[in-house]
Amino acid sequence: MYRRFYGFTKPPFGLTPDPSFLCLTPGHREALAQLTYGVQEKKGFILLTGEVGTGKTTLLRALLNRLPKGTAVAYAVNSTLPFDELLEYLLEDLGVPNAGVSRAQRLMALYRFLTEQYRAGINNVLIIDEAQNLDLDTLEQIRLLSNFETTSEKLVQIVLAGQPELRRRLALPELRQLKQRIALRCKIEPMSPEETRGYIADRLRIAGGSNPRLFTSEAVEIITAYSGGVPRVVNIVCDHCLLAGYANEIRQIDASVARVAIEYLEEQEDEPRRKGPASWWRRFRVAAVLAAGVVSAGIAVLAWESSHVGSLGSVLVQPLSVLIRRWGQ
Repeated sequence: MYRRFYGFTKPPFGLTPDPSFLCLTPGHREALAQLTYGVQEKKGFILLTGEVGTGKTTLLRALLNRLPKGTAVAYAVNSTLPFDELLEYLLEDLGVPNAGVSRAQRLMALYRFLTEQYRAGINNVLIIDEAQNLDLDTLEQIRLLSNFETTSEKLVQIVLAGQPELRRRLALPELRQLKQRIALRCKIEPMSPEETRGYIADRLRIAGGSNPRLFTSEAVEIITAYSGGVPRVVNIVCDHCLLAGYANEIRQIDASVARVAIEYLEEQEDEPRRKGPASWWRRFRVAAVLAAGVVSAGIAVLAWESSHVGSLGSVLVQPLSVLIRRWGQ
């Protein structure tokens, strides 16, 4: 919608894992190098973890583009499947014919396929995204796939990618054998403020933007602080900024546009959750004001009615009863 208005050849802040928009921070570059090395050197198990939205799937897509032609790849994106269905999915993705219907038949079909591929000089890679959703039994069965090997090399390379919970799951005693077999561990961290600024500039450039100052430095600072360095959040906010700018015919995204975009995103949050803390804070402020009033009134009364205990008690009890009623509302 706003591409022509800002002179882009394609959307700069899409949410799909497009490798052409891969902006390698030092952390992403190191993780991609480890993934590529692990697969090409047939290291067996490789682990990739990172918080939600940090670019794991984009990095996996970039890995696929770096693999030699002819590499056989099965890429599973639905990690909620039980092992038998996951195995069926992987066999179908690899193009294994006549796999059979039982688990034993399918495992034998996979072993024959991997052996034939090895003899032909073809590497085989299984990639399982969102692997933090795999149950313990499925993870154990996946470990057993690494037993397909020769005396010197693994017949299949397995990449497990997921959120930090995956690392914690692999630390469980039941999965200690799988943990020991992981040859490489890659971790993606959120971007630093400097990396976030570079990320925004790179995506604008890749999208064909001709104005390197489309986002003012103040707008970028606001977006950087709000996103916490998570690429997906950066994309969402920047996309809303451009949409708001287009709607109001604003050629440069400044701090006010960034704030409007963030406010719009915040309004999409769950209303009760947003009201809860504010309601608590209002009650706290009312209580504080009333408490201060009680103390002030007490001091004033003590100054001239210190001998009348009954009157002082009535003066203090009445505001306190109001305070209790207001706090309970």
